[in-house]
Amino acid sequence: MAAASLHTSISPRSFLPLSKPSLKPHRSQIFLRNKQRTCALIRDEIDVIPVQSRDRTDHEEGSVVVMSTETERDVNESVVVGFSAATSEGQLSLEGFPSSGGDLGDEKRGENEEREKMIDRTINATIVLAAGSYAITKLLTIDHDYWHVWTLLEILRYAPQHNWIAYEEALKQNPVLAKMVISGVVYSVGDWIAQCYEGKPLFEIDRARTLRSGLVGFTLHGSLSHFYYQFCEELFPFQDWWVVPVKVVFDQTVWSAIWNSIYFTVLGFLRFESPLSIFKELKATFLPMLTAGWKLWPFAHLITYGLVPVEQRLLWVDCVELIWVTILSTYSNEKSEARISESVIETSSSSTTSIDPSKE
Repeated sequence: MAAASLHTSISPRSFLPLSKPSLKPHRSQIFLRNKQRTCALIRDEIDVIPVQSRDRTDHEEGSVVVMSTETERDVNESVVVGFSAATSEGQLSLEGFPSSGGDLGDEKRGENEEREKMIDRTINATIVLAAGSYAITKLLTIDHDYWHVWTLLEILRYAPQHNWIAYEEALKQNPVLAKMVISGVVYSVGDWIAQCYEGKPLFEIDRARTLRSGLVGFTLHGSLSHFYYQFCEELFPFQDWWVVPVKVVFDQTVWSAIWNSIYFTVLGFLRFESPLSIFKELKATFLPMLTAGWKLWPFAHLITYGLVPVEQRLLWVDCVELIWVTILSTYSNEKSEARISESVIETSSSSTTSIDPSKE
């Protein structure tokens, strides 16, 4: 009885260690956890948006793929490298495409420039045609009260004579205003000829430049010339032959120096230039313009002071001024544009030299 109980209490199984549930995870579970961590790290690094697959094989239950650690590492590295390569290829491919925004901006800018040129041509053509039509109409209709009894040949025959009589009447009534109008027209037309001579198309002239030149001629040249010729007659009241050369010398030294200085100064102010720039331009152009006038005006003034009456001198001078204003306006604007380009070059060079290459 005792032996049986001893046999029962002491069993071979009692010598075996009590089996505890194993806490070590299975290899597949370790792989799945590592894979989850790796995917989470990759998602955090490259901001991958997870996409749920619709493939049946991805949703099959019970299918477990077991890979070794080295194989898993190779797969993860290949995924990262492949994504980086795809990203870099995408950047290179985007850089290769042209920028559509820049092309559209250039096309729009070109269309705006063409539209502005067309508007300028239309305005200039309208001004020229309107002014020319008005002048021709006024000249041809001077005798419109007598047209009902005249033929076309008689109208064309008497128009120049009667226009001259009308001009003399205007000189008697208001000589200063008549001479101002003539000088304004001459200086405007002269500048227009100068711009065409410089290569600009007929209807693409600079209206502001022509207006400035005509304004100087209207406000200053006509009135000052009227008083100058009267002053010159009082200064040299003799009728001898030697008076004409003396008047020419006086005109081409004193009066030309005064008028050229006035012309360049007023044009500079009308272009909104600084007094220092105007002074530099005047200093640079004073002597060249004075000597350039000696190639034209001495011969013209032999007729001015020798044959033309005092009241008619400005009309003759304005006819010659069409040539002189062309030279004067061209020279003035060439100097102004050259000075502006030089200032732009100096500004750009100074800004370039002010940058220290070592700091870039």
